[in-house]
Amino acid sequence: MSRGGRLQPLHMAGWLFADMLLVLALVAMGDQGDPGAADKRPAASSSAAAGKKSRHTGPRAVVRTPVEVAVDAPAGDDEDIVRALRGATARYRGRQAAFVLTFGRHTDPGAGGRYAHEVNALLEKARPDMFRAATTRDFWKGGASPGHADIEIYFYTY
Repeated sequence: MSRGGRLQPLHMAGWLFADMLLVLALVAMGDQGDPGAADKRPAASSSAAAGKKSRHTGPRAVVRTPVEVAVDAPAGDDEDIVRALRGATARYRGRQAAFVLTFGRHTDPGAGGRYAHEVNALLEKARPDMFRAATTRDFWKGGASPGHADIEIYFYTY
């Protein structure tokens, strides 16, 4: 406590800071959009939907579960890496990536990170519509298989 059994104002500063941080966290969480809003829309009739693109309502969000793909191509061979990226992402055509985490495998962390960076630099060349303006991050993942990258793609909801 303090002198005379009274609490000094300085002791209350920590509690005040914690309370303000809690309020800010609640405000930030309340400001987030509903990622399932697109799924809650009423289904359009098939005759009205024929020939028209559906109009999305609600804010666009990021799917919380990543799509995981792998790329095997020699480092420095841009054409092979682009070809491998196109093959690995073919089934996700029409979707747009929000951010991409790429883990380059190598026994050396520097070489693994460089390979991940090389793969990320070629994403937009492989699929311009999918990876345009996507945020990417390069990581190293230990392993004895150079020329291999594990990629986690977080897509937008629509």
